[in-house]
Amino acid sequence: MLKLQPELDVVREKPESTSNTEDSQLDTIIVQIGQFGRFQITNYLLLCLPIICNAFYSISYIFTAGIMDHRCNITQCDSLESSYSALFLNFTTPNSHGAWAQCEHFAFSSDIDTVTAAAACNESNFNQSRLISCEAGIKLAEDERTIASEFGIFCADQWKLSMVGTVNNIGQFVGIPLGGYLADRYGRKTLLVISGILSAFAGLARSHAPNYYIFLGFEFLDMAVGSTLFPTAFLMALELVGPKHRVLAATSITLTYGLAEAALGYLADYIRDWRVLLRVLYTPALLHLIFICLLPESVRWLLSQSKELEAMNILRKVVRVNRKALSEQQLSELMRSNRKLVAQSTAAGGHYSMRQIVNALGWRIAQCCFVWFTHTFIALGLSLNSSELSGSKFENFSMMGFIQLPGSLLGTMIMHRIGRRWALTSCMACCTIFLLAVPALQEVYPVTSSVLYFMAKMTSTGSFVILYFFTSEIFPTSCRNSLLSFCSMVGRFGSMLAPQTPLLIPYYKYSPHFLFAIFGFVCACLTLYFPETTNKALPTTLEEARSLDRNMPKPPATKSSV
Repeated sequence: MLKLQPELDVVREKPESTSNTEDSQLDTIIVQIGQFGRFQITNYLLLCLPIICNAFYSISYIFTAGIMDHRCNITQCDSLESSYSALFLNFTTPNSHGAWAQCEHFAFSSDIDTVTAAAACNESNFNQSRLISCEAGIKLAEDERTIASEFGIFCADQWKLSMVGTVNNIGQFVGIPLGGYLADRYGRKTLLVISGILSAFAGLARSHAPNYYIFLGFEFLDMAVGSTLFPTAFLMALELVGPKHRVLAATSITLTYGLAEAALGYLADYIRDWRVLLRVLYTPALLHLIFICLLPESVRWLLSQSKELEAMNILRKVVRVNRKALSEQQLSELMRSNRKLVAQSTAAGGHYSMRQIVNALGWRIAQCCFVWFTHTFIALGLSLNSSELSGSKFENFSMMGFIQLPGSLLGTMIMHRIGRRWALTSCMACCTIFLLAVPALQEVYPVTSSVLYFMAKMTSTGSFVILYFFTSEIFPTSCRNSLLSFCSMVGRFGSMLAPQTPLLIPYYKYSPHFLFAIFGFVCACLTLYFPETTNKALPTTLEEARSLDRNMPKPPATKSSV
């Protein structure tokens, strides 16, 4: 098992890494009262709820609206007891690459007037040169209830199943930036409570949907209100730990997300009814109500809103819970310095206008948007292409969740060792190399090629962990959630485009691999122009965020190894 404990003591090795200016007084206080003590651990346990909920809700459509293996019901041969696979399929149903045709079968000979039921199921009675569409219903491969089986969505209507995933991403596209703005405006805690409860109601209502279109409407509503759970919880978790412990904080969140996805596969395998599955997944979201009493608001957000007294009370509680010491004089100094910092902003209430943000950080925002697009494009694209793996779809899905665990640990380890920029570049460069190696080795070394495919998924996960973490550090507090959400929103275009990549396969089998590799290479190069944020205080103002570029270290003289 990878040990993360040494990271906890790094702050003692380089005390000069935390600036002594007014801007970093909060980080200095957090170091003194406990960077990752009992108070932070308790909050992390609470924040596991929105993280797990978001993992379930953003991808559950794979099971509730998944395409089910099916074939035509052959009236002359099938009975109530017959299974999906039967010997008579060899002469009644076309077979392509080991799979039975789903929406057509061989025509029953029209020149036969009367035959007994026993004699009808005979190879000589089927015209294998003439195909007809399913006329007597569908026979399913598994005893599973999804919206496909309940609403009769097969063959020509199967586009409706893909549309559920598209609507899910459209809901996230709308909800993530809106939630980010509301979290920066009204508070992290407030948004978590409201989003969690509304998402629970939307999901439970969807489990009672009487038809496809009502189901689709609640799918959109669910993600429009619930997609902000992860980014808000992620930022809230980071904003009360010291600079040296943000790595550990990000790791805890991402590991929880990966385990939740893996658990979803097992839950879906155990609960084969989509209505029951949704009720099991969404009922726990009602527990977000307890956050009103148990979860404190982000101290950094309170300070950015000039709510110093509330922030001071929370810091005093941290001192008590972590059993540390903090003088009232230090709190008073923090209050005075915070008022100076807030006063530097010309926007009312400490908020910057869109023009100010774009003028100060426009290039950085554009970089972030492209990098986010690339990461979502590759991450979802790799998952979609893995659907052709042999074995149970439930187990394969769970394995994709488990693969995120070593990927998350990999990203955590290297960004602590070599810094955020080089870690992000290295992971994406490795992913690109693995993707190029897969088609090169597939014919001669198929097993090695498969291993490289999973390593590409692992490194892309590690890169995503670093990106989420990195984006949280390069923007000022008053607009951090908004800009993180905006970059994530643009990234949704990648997740919308990824399902279309299989359309390239008829032209060239490995076209998706090369397309992912091209984007990955450009992304790896572009990330070198980000500022380095390792061991630096989180920026509070636009000027602090801009100064990260001026303090950016020069690239090493020798070429870094990926």
